[in-house]
Amino acid sequence: MQTIRHSEQTLKTALISKTPALVSQYENFNAGERRLMNEAFQPNSALFGPITLHSESDWITSHPEAPQDFEQFFSDPKRKTPSPEKCNIYIQSIGDILKFLKRKKPANAFCVVGITMIDLYPRDSWNFVFGQASLTEGVGIFSFARYGSDFYSSRYEGKVKKLEKTSSSDYSVFDNYYISEITSVFLLRSCKTLTHEIGHIFGMRHCQWLSCLMQGSNHLEEADRRPLNLCPICLRKLQCAIGFNIVERYKALLRWIDDESADMPRMTPKHSREGNKNLPDRLEAFKDWKEWIMKCLAVLQK
Repeated sequence: MQTIRHSEQTLKTALISKTPALVSQYENFNAGERRLMNEAFQPNSALFGPITLHSESDWITSHPEAPQDFEQFFSDPKRKTPSPEKCNIYIQSIGDILKFLKRKKPANAFCVVGITMIDLYPRDSWNFVFGQASLTEGVGIFSFARYGSDFYSSRYEGKVKKLEKTSSSDYSVFDNYYISEITSVFLLRSCKTLTHEIGHIFGMRHCQWLSCLMQGSNHLEEADRRPLNLCPICLRKLQCAIGFNIVERYKALLRWIDDESADMPRMTPKHSREGNKNLPDRLEAFKDWKEWIMKCLAVLQK
């Protein structure tokens, strides 16, 4: 295993910048917010750790790309920012891809994201992808097909014998396609993919600074190592794009976890092989993330 460790000064510059205007912008955060984000360059931080590489197939090794610090994010002329007229994120369950979403994008949408249980292959020469997004068009598509516990042991028999063009509203080809059991781990993996790709639509590129939701992942094992939380550098990027109070954001995330735990019905998909069983606690896999948020709030409100 290889650990990627950046120097304290490198992380500090990536987070705060050396440009006076951006340093001044950072100083506008309150003391608690700065205390939390300064954890980025604390060597023994209990909240934000370094990136670890476990194999040559991990993302950073197999997909070299330049890192993006806050100043590069802020100055990117192609970055799209929500506005009062375009401030909604629409999630659409579909069987088609990006051009369909672009055509169906409402006027008040900042972005539209499609979700599907069908495996995604952008082109014949590619391996599968978990998701794909267009940063300039504000659309993305994400597949949760491989997040089920038995995806790799299952056999799927499709109806298509030859390539044929069908209506964008005709999903009959997917009739009786197996749908995974919706477990807690399945939901955690899905949340990671969805929020990671929406982060790209906000202009955030793959994180190479610390262990972070915005790290790239080349396979499921690497995706599982990626946390659901943003590192301070990417948190500042998102805060810049949307403009939220960090304490209120973390409190809202805690409320979401508690509300979902109380309200989420116990149900099993129609096509699941475990059709007669109740699901376990669907947010059990979010337990560590909830504890992490509470630690962050303790730092913020100290």
